[in-house]
Amino acid sequence: MDIGSCWAFSVVAAIEGKTQIKTGLSTEATYPYKAVVGTCNTKNVSAHAATITGYRDVPTNNETALLKAAASQLVSVCIDAIGNEFQLYSGGVFTGDCGTETDHCLTAIGYGTSDDGTKYWLLKNSWGEEWGEKGYVRMQRDVASKEGDSSVV
Repeated sequence: MDIGSCWAFSVVAAIEGKTQIKTGLSTEATYPYKAVVGTCNTKNVSAHAATITGYRDVPTNNETALLKAAASQLVSVCIDAIGNEFQLYSGGVFTGDCGTETDHCLTAIGYGTSDDGTKYWLLKNSWGEEWGEKGYVRMQRDVASKEGDSSVV
């Protein structure tokens, strides 16, 4: 897997989501991400927001297990995002072809069904609000092919 920092954003978003559900978090306004080397500002953080005590892997290409995990928490997922079709996505349920080499991680924050009956994963991307649907993609789920189509692994 040849990826940049997207895996870190994906994992942090999953932990933030679980913590926010359980105890709440500091806001971006009171503790912003600055993308520079610096020191922690402990004045804006009342206590540790979370303690990681372990993790679990969701089996690859097992949508049932991913549905179960996504029903109660945010999940870091990886896809093949090298194709222009995904990179230029601007809205709707993404049903395009994906490769089989995972190179990008996102955060699964939920799932649903579109008005036309297409089942999808709701994924948060780290590419900013200008990409996709304000930084999110609805990616088709429940596809027959477990690799090569728009699928989450």
